[in-house]
Amino acid sequence: VAEKTGKVLGEFCRCYKEQYGVALFNSVRYEIEGNGGPQAQLLHRKVPLEDHVIYSGNLFQYIEENKKWRNRFCVVPHNYGLVLYENKLAYERELPPRVLVNSAGYKILTSVDRYLELVNSSLPGVTPKSGHAPILKCPTDFPLILWHPYARHYYFCVMTGKEQEKWRAVFQDCVRHCNNGISEDSKVESPAFTDAVRMYRQSKEQYGTWDMLCGNETQVLSNLVMEELLPELRTAIGPRLKGKAQERQRTWIQISDAVYRMVYEQTKAQYDAATAKCEQERPQMESTIRTDMDQIITSKEHLASKIRAFVLPKAEVCVRNHVQPYISSILEALMTPTSQGFAEVREVFFKEVTDMNMNIVNEGGLEKLAEYMEKLSHLAFHPVKMQSCYEKMEQLKLEGLQQRFDVSSTSVFKQRAQIHMRQQMDDAMYTFETLLHQELGKLQGKDDLCKSIQRILERVLKKYDYDSSTVRKKFFREALLQITMGLGLSMDGGDPVQGAGGWELIFEDFASFILVENTYEEVVLQSVMKDIMQAVKEAAVQRKHNLYRDSMVMHNSDPNLHLLGEGVPIDWGEEHSGQPEAEHDAEKRRRAKQVVSVIQDYEGVLPYEALLQPSSPEPRE
Repeated sequence: VAEKTGKVLGEFCRCYKEQYGVALFNSVRYEIEGNGGPQAQLLHRKVPLEDHVIYSGNLFQYIEENKKWRNRFCVVPHNYGLVLYENKLAYERELPPRVLVNSAGYKILTSVDRYLELVNSSLPGVTPKSGHAPILKCPTDFPLILWHPYARHYYFCVMTGKEQEKWRAVFQDCVRHCNNGISEDSKVESPAFTDAVRMYRQSKEQYGTWDMLCGNETQVLSNLVMEELLPELRTAIGPRLKGKAQERQRTWIQISDAVYRMVYEQTKAQYDAATAKCEQERPQMESTIRTDMDQIITSKEHLASKIRAFVLPKAEVCVRNHVQPYISSILEALMTPTSQGFAEVREVFFKEVTDMNMNIVNEGGLEKLAEYMEKLSHLAFHPVKMQSCYEKMEQLKLEGLQQRFDVSSTSVFKQRAQIHMRQQMDDAMYTFETLLHQELGKLQGKDDLCKSIQRILERVLKKYDYDSSTVRKKFFREALLQITMGLGLSMDGGDPVQGAGGWELIFEDFASFILVENTYEEVVLQSVMKDIMQAVKEAAVQRKHNLYRDSMVMHNSDPNLHLLGEGVPIDWGEEHSGQPEAEHDAEKRRRAKQVVSVIQDYEGVLPYEALLQPSSPEPRE
């Protein structure tokens, strides 16, 4: 394991070091030349869920060590980890949790049969005979299983279908958030990392999308290693496993998890060392870039022109014959569920604000406003209320196109669109509450408040329509490029390094910032991007997708609003509820604001207790 991991990481770290120089150059160039794109009209909240808990409640967990089911109190904090405590009292007393789960890379299953299918396929040739007890039995009809191709699995169940539906929405939100673990705020490290992953996989003739680009950098790299390592281990260890089929399956899951943990530890140490070395060299590299920017750009353009002359004729033929005919059908497949999802976001936002306005009319004005806004301000992070938006994206299918373009799964695009939906909902809600908060001092009564809410709602919806159009068009372009680019790069176009005249076109001083492989990729990208831009532009004309035309550009139409967004975050609870300011830490923890309300907050003996057998000691994970 250590030898294989070291080999894969050694190759990857070489890719990363090369891509780091390119990403640093692009970042400095972008900083100097600026961004000419459309400006967002909605405000962006800097710290969305500070001091909030997404959800907490009781469920039933299967403990593998003693093969028993136990009641657990599960808390989902603002970082979307799953934290399992012995019970609610243990959480309130700040005792150590039993289990901490980062759900990146997991799939949420609500069927034991589906889980058994995945387990059977993970160890070919080992299938329990019919009539034999399966690897897992669930004591209720409402299971929730967290399955991972490499790491350990987690088994839960609840008492009702309504609970299962709510927990499933919460778990899926955790997976969606944790999968999106590479920070977009980093303008050098993140692009260098994702480009290095792509280049490494292309060196192994893998040009398509990869559905295990999940989690933070260490998790992604661990998945990269396991993808190569696990088949070798399966071949070496699988035939030697003893016992009944169920025991062999259980043993294999434990082996895979143990190997994954070993790989993770080694990966973290090696990757951290590589990034630290790059950071150490960064000041000198950045100084060279700023001093010689013009010469680097000229050298890169010269190389690109040579590669263009060598590659472009073949690339254009490939695009014309194998990409262009399918762009419109791919775009239509992407646009329909995505546009429906964003329309649903708009509808949910409109409905929730309108319902609040009606409640204020019926129940009293400003006194109730803080209570409603406290709940409403985190609407985007309410997995159950957002579920109808996310479900629209689940309809995405690229039938007949996945094999042609080597798209292993559509989950990459589904989750990306869902993340955009959540962000747009939060931007709309934050803009709404900022404008409403500004108006409060000018209002005279209930009627004034209701009219002001309605006026602000209409104003925010116009901004949402513009921003969501911009976000969707960008998403469509990126998704189309990701789907079709692999085919362009895998074409038999000869060796771009030799064909373009090799490395002699690059000054040695600039070799850290200009790579032939990246320049070749940019040339192919340009040939594909021309058709993609045209297809998205034509689609914007169709009214059914509610997209703005590219000619409609709003530049800072509301400058005072963006100044408001820089102020101190609004705390509706503290500002208007009259709660005492000083509060003991334990009490504050117990009364932590929760985004999703609990279906049933069990007191005393839980209904699960009837299912429990006498307890025995359990190890803490």
